Amino acid sequence: MSESEVITRIENGVGRITLNRPKAIHALNRAMCEAMIEALLAWREDSAVQSVLIDHAGERGFCAGGDIRMIAESGAGDASEAKAFFKTEYQLNHLMFVYPKPITAVVDGIVMGGGVGISEPADIRIATERTTYAMPETGIGLFPDVGGGWFLPRLPGQTGVWLALTGARLKAADTVALGIHTHFVASEAVEALKAELLAAPADPQTVADRAAGDAGLSPLAPHREAIDRLFAFDTVEEIVAALQADGSDWALKQLDILKTKSPQSLKVSLRQIRTGATLTEFADNMAMEYALGGRVVQTHDFQEGVRAVIIDKDNAPKWSPADLAGVSDAQIEALFAALPSAEAWKPLIS
Repeated sequence: MSESEVITRIENGVGRITLNRPKAIHALNRAMCEAMIEALLAWREDSAVQSVLIDHAGERGFCAGGDIRMIAESGAGDASEAKAFFKTEYQLNHLMFVYPKPITAVVDGIVMGGGVGISEPADIRIATERTTYAMPETGIGLFPDVGGGWFLPRLPGQTGVWLALTGARLKAADTVALGIHTHFVASEAVEALKAELLAAPADPQTVADRAAGDAGLSPLAPHREAIDRLFAFDTVEEIVAALQADGSDWALKQLDILKTKSPQSLKVSLRQIRTGATLTEFADNMAMEYALGGRVVQTHDFQEGVRAVIIDKDNAPKWSPADLAGVSDAQIEALFAALPSAEAWKPLIS
């Protein structure tokens, strides 16, 4: 493998993007996003490219997220570097979402945060038994960005709200059942699948359909009714009250999980998802998330969450405000305020 953190090339009519930063589980930085954008823009009008394949080097995972340390260091100052990263990353997410040629993403292993952002817009999303999917941002004082405000509310029932608030980790049986991923292929068959995709560049859907296996029974299925009932509210306080009132072991476990998360992030994430559900354009969601992200990375909770989980690894963040009651509606409104036109996020292509 080349030393490039992203390897782009055309193979038999397939534009191929391979994430190549395995020691960091391919965590995205701005240069990686720029390299992917450059390739996708070049291939968009190239008749030699019929479809796109995104995969990764090594076996640790597809993509564990973005470069959180850089974002936190920038957020501790004027956040200009963090905003520049978000701008580019979200332009990549949007470019994939509106791309005119079919994109296949093979998410073999960990796919979280930024990794979700570069796989969910793909037409064909292939999971394996090694896939672990999560949007764990509320645990570091952030929110499920990279399009989470669009994709999560469009999952069945209230599963997107549950995933966003709890940061739950799902395996392929659940991700395929929910439609997060479109196909299941055993990891041992992935190389053969890629060879077939390269042999049939014009029709990745048929290749994936033929290769797909059974991911197994969804462990989440027995809890889907409870999720839809208990996470249907428009305030986090009501969700907490519903979980307490339900009193089942499962509900109380979810409650304990929520108590470990940033109260500010819980409120931000719920508002983000409820707002995203009402939008008709993916670009509008990304503009919302960009305005939000530039502010949230400068808050105490994001700085503290990164310290506790990523830097010191004591996993004992001191959130401020420490409880939901301390997070005012005015604080949330300020975080969601639209940016002036000159500063607002805009897509590369409409």
